[in-house]
Amino acid sequence: MHSTSAGAGKQYHIRCKHGDLAKYLLVPGDPDRVPKIAKFWDESREVSCHREFRSFTGKYKSVPISAMSSGIGPAAMAILVNEAANVGVETFVRVGSTGAIQKDIECGDLVFSIGAVRLDGTSERYVGVEYPAVASYEILLALVEAAEGLGMRYHVGITATSSDFYAGQARPSFRQYGADKLVQTLQKANVLNFEMECATLFVLSSFFGLRAGAVCAVYANRVTNEFKPGAGEENCIRVANEAVKILNDWEQTKQKKNKRWFYPGMLK
Repeated sequence: MHSTSAGAGKQYHIRCKHGDLAKYLLVPGDPDRVPKIAKFWDESREVSCHREFRSFTGKYKSVPISAMSSGIGPAAMAILVNEAANVGVETFVRVGSTGAIQKDIECGDLVFSIGAVRLDGTSERYVGVEYPAVASYEILLALVEAAEGLGMRYHVGITATSSDFYAGQARPSFRQYGADKLVQTLQKANVLNFEMECATLFVLSSFFGLRAGAVCAVYANRVTNEFKPGAGEENCIRVANEAVKILNDWEQTKQKKNKRWFYPGMLK
């Protein structure tokens, strides 16, 4: 038996097979966020729930769509991308939470990542650190389009992906170890936020010829010392779902015009 098989054609960790997932996959970290995402769909069903990987599939505004939790951290995200790609997923949109490191970003705002600082430690196993961690421009545009249409407050920029929540993000850990100057360095470089999955998702997706993007709700601001768990979560979910509908519409337009890449003038 192939090392990634769980029997009946299912992937070992995510417990999904071909046909279980749509080509569009929303990826929250928290398993409890998956049914929250599916709540906005026309129809949904739970496909699997194994370890941190909980998945639903269904339709949003008649577009086939799926959601699967990745759990916390880059290693789990790498498992999800590999195994979901094995069963036909082509587009990944992270639907996460984040901590802002710029003063003007408020709790409840959304952050759309253009790219990510590779502090994840996992993507290096696939390709060297010189390889950029960048989002698909089409997904980024679709997220902005969705947020504008829904009237959401958002920011666009660079994210830092860390392999650790405490010392890896310059938070004091047990016995105060790890409080260094990383945050100040990233602030000067105009990095917007910290999270733990984007760089891995972006690198692997680009490396495999897939598409990926990310929208994160701001739960905390490290500058103002605000912490509001859950702030902006529903807005984040609504934007991600709507972005999939927009992407699907653009795919149909590209097919009609026999174009590989989307550009705004295509809609005129």
